[in-house]
Amino acid sequence: MDRYTVISADCHAGADLLDYREYLDPAYRDEFDSWAATYVNPFADLADEEAERNWDSDRRNADLDTEGIAGEVLYPNTIPPFFPSSSLAATPPESARELELRWAGLRAHNRWLADFCSLSPERRAGVGQVMLQDLDEAVAEIAQIAKLGLRGGVLLPGIPPGAAIPQLYAEHWEPLWAACSEAGVVVNHHGGNAGPSPLDGWGSSFAVWVYETHWFAHRALWHLIFSGALDRHPDLTVVLTEQGAGWIPATLDSLDVAAARYGRVGSAIARFAGPTAGSLSLKPSEYWARQCYVGASFMRPVECAERHDIGVDRIMWGSDYPHLEGTGSFTREALRYTFSEVPTEEVAAMLGGNAAAVYGFDLGALKPLTDRIGPTVAEVAEPLREVPAGASSTVFEPDPIRTW
Repeated sequence: MDRYTVISADCHAGADLLDYREYLDPAYRDEFDSWAATYVNPFADLADEEAERNWDSDRRNADLDTEGIAGEVLYPNTIPPFFPSSSLAATPPESARELELRWAGLRAHNRWLADFCSLSPERRAGVGQVMLQDLDEAVAEIAQIAKLGLRGGVLLPGIPPGAAIPQLYAEHWEPLWAACSEAGVVVNHHGGNAGPSPLDGWGSSFAVWVYETHWFAHRALWHLIFSGALDRHPDLTVVLTEQGAGWIPATLDSLDVAAARYGRVGSAIARFAGPTAGSLSLKPSEYWARQCYVGASFMRPVECAERHDIGVDRIMWGSDYPHLEGTGSFTREALRYTFSEVPTEEVAAMLGGNAAAVYGFDLGALKPLTDRIGPTVAEVAEPLREVPAGASSTVFEPDPIRTW
């Protein structure tokens, strides 16, 4: 192997707002026109000329060629119809009509995404969207996501504490897990949308949100384990993306201890286990090894050092294109920074092999592209001695293992 096939397990895309119109059901188009005429985008990066990276197929492929990225998993980024902000960050709908309109917007996004992926089908795996405020609608849309060929699977929304709908551990969601398992779609849980809103007016609120947001996303792992969802559906695949990777070993150890205590007949804590947590057929770490993966966005050396405890076969690197905290135009340097001292076979798995298996990328179809743009094994093996000027990605922030 001379070059790595790099597949980013965390990229973002979406249509320019008005381009969603043709993907809406006709009954909603007039209302969309009225809504869009007065809508003001709250995100500066979606209002400048660089926003075209979300929807300009040729520009996007050219950027990824420069970075050496052959394939990408596409999460949402722009504003779907009838949403106040991006779907990852939007507050819950406040009325039945608002819920109906947002459903129309998400369906439009899923249709647009299928068309966008079809422009470079070997390179793109789109992640479809659902909302959880109507379980029946969510189950129906999962079948549609599979029908559209969005092989990235489905984005599982976060449920903040105190929400009006049940938490993910509730038996209420069993039809959702069954639908995903039956349709064979990957369940993706992206960081940033499972915690309480930071917009409470206090100056430190956003800093606290940034610190806590990953932990709230992590909760999906133990919710799905202790609810028995992974036990009942052994073919269900779950990916936790853009929420770090170094937390996983200690969390799995902690979950294994908790599960053992829940399952110990006669122990004081076993009476709190409920109907499933005390009778799991596997240890939580074994569910992880069987069914779970981490979308390790802009993976840092300190996280890579934990790779054997996480599972080299569980890690899928991500660039987070086109976000500022991602590796951006310094992807090749970021790969050297993190992976220069890692064996070639392990690098190949984390940079692309694992993602190809999870999301159904055809490595044979990507080979001509890899031969043209892929970073060479020798290039990645060359240690990075200095942070390049202009590099803003969090991957280059100092850590306990490496300083400049």
